[in-house]
Formats: sequence, structure tokens, C-alpha cells
Amino acid sequence: MLDKFLENTTLITYSSSKVSKASCDDITKLRFDSYSDEVFWLNTYGLSEFDAIKQVVIQNQFDDFLIKLLQDKEHANKVLELDNVLFIALKVLETEDRSLKSEQIIFIISSNMLWSLQENSSNHFQWVRDRLLQGRGQVRSKKVNYLIFLLIESLITNYEETFEKLLNTDSDFIKVANINPTPYFTEKVEEQKRRMLNFKKATLSLRNTIVKLETIDIITMDVKYFTELKEQANNLIGEIDFELFELDSKTNLIFSIQGHRLNEIMRTLTLVSVVFIPLTFLAGVYGMNFEVIPELKWHYGYFIVLGLMVTITVGIVLYFKNKKWF
Repeated sequence: MLDKFLENTTLITYSSSKVSKASCDDITKLRFDSYSDEVFWLNTYGLSEFDAIKQVVIQNQFDDFLIKLLQDKEHANKVLELDNVLFIALKVLETEDRSLKSEQIIFIISSNMLWSLQENSSNHFQWVRDRLLQGRGQVRSKKVNYLIFLLIESLITNYEETFEKLLNTDSDFIKVANINPTPYFTEKVEEQKRRMLNFKKATLSLRNTIVKLETIDIITMDVKYFTELKEQANNLIGEIDFELFELDSKTNLIFSIQGHRLNEIMRTLTLVSVVFIPLTFLAGVYGMNFEVIPELKWHYGYFIVLGLMVTITVGIVLYFKNKKWF
């Protein structure tokens, strides 16, 4: 159990002048000096190795309540300010999977340490690691508050990229020009709508978490970080809302097309019915088996009735044409 935890854990230590990345081979070395000028970023894949996680919490003298929180592997989005650490739990979409299931990500933050625990071995934060190790940008010269800003920003950026992929995947098939009121087409539109609603729910939760971070005192966050994160989240929510509006419009258009086709069918059936009702009436009258029907004795009665039927049919058709009903 301990070996699995160490295998899935890496530590990046950095300051303005140096950076190092190391795999963990001894859990007792995972002690973080709160007075050090360096910043420690510990990352662990997997939440099941509770005994090892508990040992790290105890040997760093973090708040005991953290142990109880980490026992629960399913948290809604929350921000808790404990005695000497900040606890952040996020439900993040697995954007590599089109079904968009969610995974748990937990951040434990102290004055100079950030511990990210990811339920799955996803690469949400790879670009942040690259910037640190390659010395790009100003991340090395910043403190842990800037690191948490970058990690949350990477989640929003990942959502934005996945949102664009989803738009491009089915956009050609379900675009307005291709609307076809078939069950398959309607199912595709509703499937896209469900994905967008999941995206909106996850993005709203992420934005609410950013808002909660504004009230914390354990780490000092520059207001511009919150402003930037909220703006990115709000922009994404706006794009999702627009796509949902477009999908609703497509659904309404499908129903309108179906209604129009039904009206066309009903109009045709009505026309046929109106034409044949009087003809059926005449045929019914002269098909009765009464002995006294004077017209039956007429020499030209058959041709007269046929002519009357033709006249009625032409008259009805001309009437409908005059009314522009077809």
C-alpha cells in the first residue's frame, strides 16, 4: 500500500533560483518546513491509500480534521479553512471521456506547500509542471498563491478546450442546414444538450469555489487572481448558455418542421375527403334497393350522374385553388 502511494506521488520544490522534481521513495521525507523560502508542490494520483495520506498529514502536523475529510472520497465542491491549512475539494469533469464523468481533485494548501490529490492520473496540470521545470513565465518567483491560481486556471482552460472539441464534433451533423426531424437527429441534439448542461453545472461549481476563495485568510491571494479566474469562468458559462440557446432553437425547429409536415398531410387528407364525400353520397343514394327510383329508368341517367360527379369534383378543386389552400 505504501509503495503504491510513493509510486504515484511526485514532489516539485522550487524557488526563484532553482527547481527540482523527484519521485518519492521514503514517506518520512515528505516533511515541509513552513519557514522555508521554497515552495513545495506535492502531487498524488489516487485517493485510496488512506494510511499513507494520513501519515503525511500527521508528520506535518496539519489540522486533525483533515484526516476525517480525507476519509471521504466523495466531496461536493467546497472550501474549508482549517487551523493551519486550506482544504479545497473539486468535482472535475474527465474531459478525455465523451461521457464527461467526474473525478475528485483535492488541494491541501499551507503557507508554502500545496498538495494536490487527483482521483485519476489525468494531465490537467502538465503545462504548469512544464513551466516550472523549464523556467518559463514567473511561476518560480511567485508563492503558493500563484500556484493554486495556475492550477485552477488550468482546469478552466481544459474545460474551454474540451468545449470547443464538443462543438466541432457534432456541429456539422446537427447544424441548422441539416436539421431532419428523425429520432436519430433529435437524439443527437438532446445528447449534446445533456453534455452542455453537465459542462455548465461543473463550470458554475468551479466559479462558486473561486468566489469562496476570496474570503480566506490562511494564504494571501491577490484580488487580480480572482478577477481573472472569475472572468474566464463567466466567459465559458456565457458560451455554454449560447450553445444551449442554439440547441433549444434547433429542438423547437424540429417540432415546427414536424408540425408543418403533419399539417401538409392533414390538408391533403382533408382535400381528398371533401372531394369524395359528395361522390360517396351520390353513389349511396343510387345504390339503395328501392323499387321506385325514377332516375334509374332514365335512358341517360348513368351519364348524367357521372357528369354531376365530375362537375362537383372540378368545382371543389377550383374552390380550393381560389382559396389557395393547396
